[in-house]
Amino acid sequence: MQGTTIFTTMSALAQEHNAINLGQGFPDFPMSPVLTEAVNHAMRSGYNQYAPMAGWLPLREVLAEKIDYLYGQSVHPDTEITITPGGTYAIYTALTSILSPGDEVLVLEPAYDSYVPNILANHAKPVLISLNQPHFSIPWEKINAAVNSKTRAIIINTPHNPSGTIWSAADMQKLQQLVVTNKLYVISDEVYEHLVYDGETHQSVLRYPDLFQRSFACFSFGKTFHCTGWKIGYCVAPKELMQGFRKIHQYNCFSVHTPSQVGITEYLKDRSSYLELASFLQEKRDYFIELMRLTRFNLLPSKGSYFCCAGYEQISELPDLDFALHLTREHGVATIPVSAFYQDAQPSPYIRFCFAKKKETLEAAVEKLRKV
Repeated sequence: MQGTTIFTTMSALAQEHNAINLGQGFPDFPMSPVLTEAVNHAMRSGYNQYAPMAGWLPLREVLAEKIDYLYGQSVHPDTEITITPGGTYAIYTALTSILSPGDEVLVLEPAYDSYVPNILANHAKPVLISLNQPHFSIPWEKINAAVNSKTRAIIINTPHNPSGTIWSAADMQKLQQLVVTNKLYVISDEVYEHLVYDGETHQSVLRYPDLFQRSFACFSFGKTFHCTGWKIGYCVAPKELMQGFRKIHQYNCFSVHTPSQVGITEYLKDRSSYLELASFLQEKRDYFIELMRLTRFNLLPSKGSYFCCAGYEQISELPDLDFALHLTREHGVATIPVSAFYQDAQPSPYIRFCFAKKKETLEAAVEKLRKV
């Protein structure tokens, strides 16, 4: 198992050196006052005791309506949606509900750092497959070749952290064929579902009925509504899979912060609460890209998420971790080395920036980066 994560390390280093933190994926701008007032109102109105184990039913009903509206998938709110303390928890619980010792899970790297420890904690084996560089495309030949009788599941992440890439409809169709043919399960990390740019469409597993029947789709209210500290999300899965999920959930967490659930329920009734997110964050992405033209960094395309990766070959030959440490200590800007998203931690030619920041934060950071 891994020790302290790179996110903890870099954030602590940023604080130590008073650096601008473009590393860890959280906004530095305020969340909606409408949502905070809705939660405050819920508290004042007495919604302060345990919610049902599966989550506040009105919230699950609103989510079912949202899923049908966005993805055309009919989901039963009573049996196929569970509210969780964050998206990471949902991913762990999904894996725990299906894995047995010796099972194998396909993991596409670079990957969010919780996936592999979650698999190992269940005495299963992560099978690591690298995405194709430089654009982090899906290596379908390698994926198909890795499947064997022990393969139990595959974890996917779209929009992707750290690269900012998104899966295409063609990729999802290939995934569906792989999963159905080999009777695999899918853990689908979709915490950035609403942060898809340039008119592209988020390809959720919920769009594909045959795929959904073998999937756990995991989401985050924290990422959606700029309140990562709330640690609240949800999982969507067909009834048979959700029954196993809830067997783990009921003895691990049981229920999630009730006032937040009640407040989010009211907030979600206005579809603009999530439909306007893409344009809001794309404006920040575009502004960051424009500012970065004044630097010697080489930005890769970002089609979704909070993140944009950049090459620094014109600046330094240092390994990416050393370069990220140098940027923080000597230039006052914290980033995340992309090698941290690989288990072998081999140096990568890229570092990751988070652009979900106030305009002034991005301007101040790039002013420092221009001097690198």
